[in-house]
Amino acid sequence: MDKLRHALLGILFALSLPGCVVYEPMGVQSTVPASFDRSWNAALGAAQDVGIAVSVADRNSGRIYGRRNAVDVTIGVIPQADGSLRVQFDAKNLGPQDQGLEDRFVQAYKRRMGH
Repeated sequence: MDKLRHALLGILFALSLPGCVVYEPMGVQSTVPASFDRSWNAALGAAQDVGIAVSVADRNSGRIYGRRNAVDVTIGVIPQADGSLRVQFDAKNLGPQDQGLEDRFVQAYKRRMGH
């Protein structure tokens, strides 16, 4: 459990790095297997928490598509060959009112994951 917690914290920390520009997809890979269902539900709920109107939630592909104001958002929960997951957040066309959307998403995701 402690290793899983550290891995999830590492993922979430990497998701919140300021060097990640919202116009470029950002992915983080865990070093331990994670529960797809838990991560999927947390990502979907976090998107809704930060005001992203989800238009498509395709669990089979691990993709969530939505929009907030004029911002197109794609979130991916992507299983890796080694059993880990990569969570990816991509937002395009950010306006001034949407600066920090990625950070707000990460915080909501952390809350939903119990951190």
